[in-house]
Amino acid sequence: MSDPEIVLTETADERLEALINDGLNAYNDAVTGYSDRRPLSVVVRDPGSGEILGGAKGRTSLGVLFVELFWLPERLRGGGLGSRILQMMEEEGRRRGCRAGILFTISFQAPEFYRRHGWRVFGEVACDPPGTSRVFMTKELS
Repeated sequence: MSDPEIVLTETADERLEALINDGLNAYNDAVTGYSDRRPLSVVVRDPGSGEILGGAKGRTSLGVLFVELFWLPERLRGGGLGSRILQMMEEEGRRRGCRAGILFTISFQAPEFYRRHGWRVFGEVACDPPGTSRVFMTKELS
């Protein structure tokens, strides 16, 4: 058999993502002996139209809540809605048996918001533009 071809691409490929996810999941299941990964979303909808306005998305896996994406339009910020969304994510993580949560934000986004809710920084990685960093945060949920 000849060596496989390796191709660098910027194209998103759902088949590749599925292959990688399935392979990693099968490996993790075989090593740990169980499979507890589940998606998790908190959706904010317009009550009249049902239109999705924002929310948070993540997952739970191996006893950890991952908050992957969180966004609200400017007009919905500052009134406690974001706090309620985060609390719902955390509560569902606890209900699913998660001991901790992990997320990352960017220094100009929301690290102070998460700090106010008990999340703590465990690492930062410089990124562009200069003076900006990715801020990695965690919170004990148990």
